[in-house]
Amino acid sequence: MLELAGIIILGILAQWFAWKFKIPAILPLILIGLLVGPIAAQFLSEDGTKWIEPIWNGKKGLFPGDGLYYFVSLAISIILFEGGLTLKRSEIKTVGPVITKLITLGSAITFFGAGLLAHFIFDLSWQLSFLFAGLIIVTGPTVITPILRNIPLKKDISTVLKWEGILIDPIGALVAVLVFEFISVEGDSGFTKTVLIEFGKIVLFGTTFGFTFAHALAFAINKKLIPHYLLNVVSLSTVLLVFVESEIFAHESGLLAVVVMGMVLGNSKLNNLKELLYFKESLSVLLISILFILLAANINIEDLELLYTWKTALLFALVVFLIRPIAVFASTYGSKLNLNEKLFISWVGPRGIVAAGIASLFGSKLIKQGVEGAEYITPLVFMIVLGTVLLNATTARLFARLVGVFLKKSEGVLIVGASKVSRLLGHYLLNNGRHVVLIDSNEKNIEKAKELGLEAISTNIYSDTLMDNIELSDVGYLMALTGNPDINKFAINKFSNQFGENGSFRLVTTQEMLDDTNNPKEGLFSHKDDFNSLTEVTRKHPSIQEIDLEDKDHYESLIEITKNDADIVPLFIKDNEGELHIISSYNLEVDTVIEEGFQLVYLGKPIDVEGVPAT
Repeated sequence: MLELAGIIILGILAQWFAWKFKIPAILPLILIGLLVGPIAAQFLSEDGTKWIEPIWNGKKGLFPGDGLYYFVSLAISIILFEGGLTLKRSEIKTVGPVITKLITLGSAITFFGAGLLAHFIFDLSWQLSFLFAGLIIVTGPTVITPILRNIPLKKDISTVLKWEGILIDPIGALVAVLVFEFISVEGDSGFTKTVLIEFGKIVLFGTTFGFTFAHALAFAINKKLIPHYLLNVVSLSTVLLVFVESEIFAHESGLLAVVVMGMVLGNSKLNNLKELLYFKESLSVLLISILFILLAANINIEDLELLYTWKTALLFALVVFLIRPIAVFASTYGSKLNLNEKLFISWVGPRGIVAAGIASLFGSKLIKQGVEGAEYITPLVFMIVLGTVLLNATTARLFARLVGVFLKKSEGVLIVGASKVSRLLGHYLLNNGRHVVLIDSNEKNIEKAKELGLEAISTNIYSDTLMDNIELSDVGYLMALTGNPDINKFAINKFSNQFGENGSFRLVTTQEMLDDTNNPKEGLFSHKDDFNSLTEVTRKHPSIQEIDLEDKDHYESLIEITKNDADIVPLFIKDNEGELHIISSYNLEVDTVIEEGFQLVYLGKPIDVEGVPAT
């Protein structure tokens, strides 16, 4: 009981530590596992036993027999199912040919390149070498996101790395599963008819079970055959059922089945998909926390000693500094990415959850089967995982500066709320070269924004999922434009540090608008305009106007007109280089030097220029 409680407590502490210091959680989790496992047995324990023993050894241990491997299998199935839920066909279509090449050509180069290196450096059999190669294909969003979260990058780079990580997880898992099946069935007789039959069974039963049960569950949810309070646990039990049933019909097909099930559900019209995702995300965090402490603790000091050789450093260096760049440059050939961007993508390739989890599972199974050299699989993959995470977590920001992909100023704009006002502003900003993202929990508003060509995300403002979106790393301005003052204030308090480094603004409330003495520093546009008045102006005059300025006096005379006219709302000052400066209600006079060629950008009816004195 003490060991099990200790794993959960240590795991959540590791997750908090990772969040606090903005590093991938896998790093402290594996280090804790090694500490309470092989390191404790060798250096800290008087009787030479581990503080946490995952497998029953006759005296202590959490899981008897194959219990640990059953738990690992079920945990990975849930993690992969959650990954499948996040894969959207519409998003895959828009990420471009670079992503497609990275997960196909890039994966093939990594697979064959790493397989050759493992065979010739460690003298492993071809089968084990390619099992190792299949396992290290994957990168994974759970390790890439914390590394890139606070590095301002062009959206193209963040998008490539994010989607490579998401899409390549199930591909790497599938390749590893198929290679493992070849090893298990083949023996020494070569690629026989039996192997091909088993291969076909894995694909057939995995896709069939995943596709069928996904549609059945979606039907049950949409027809309200499952009560709301049982929705999450029924979904979880269905995932486990699909995994187990698929495994019964075709050994090792369960992982493919849950990935397919997740992908089908994620792309179906499911009313409760958001709620399902939140639940699975929380469950995955808990499982990952437990899983990696257990897996790392299960490694023996003898396994680590296998890596105490120059061959390990050589294999790591060639995989990271040769194979990865070759895969990236081959996949990005002919793309719009420049040399520096390709170099950065080549540098960032940390391996993650799926690689380490499946390696431990398959490595242990092959050792029990007596496969020669199988003892190398788990430690070698853990070495690649730890090494790449450490390398990228400590050097990615520096390397981004070195190769010149680090954005010196984040010009992107995050708009909270996707009402007609927000869509009008977002469309104008987009046409003026800004990366604009609108967020809202109203699906209709999101759809209308997307119809205008705007990037829009349906999300709950109180969820932390937005903080993990690495495609927002170039956002430096935050504008809260909802009709709910509490949400606007909450958005400023929660997101200003991450998304508002150049400025965080919100609409004034109705009470603030009526009280001239209460003008907040983060007030947006004009102190006379709250959400209701902006909405009314947009309804009557749904257009954004530009008027040429001659100097600051001219600007101030125009501002006086806006103060006295409810149908005109000042928005931005546009300089002669096209740069937009947000107008704040707190300081309408602005400190910016205004010269001829500048423009006042405003919402509403045209201003009678002839009635405005100019100097």
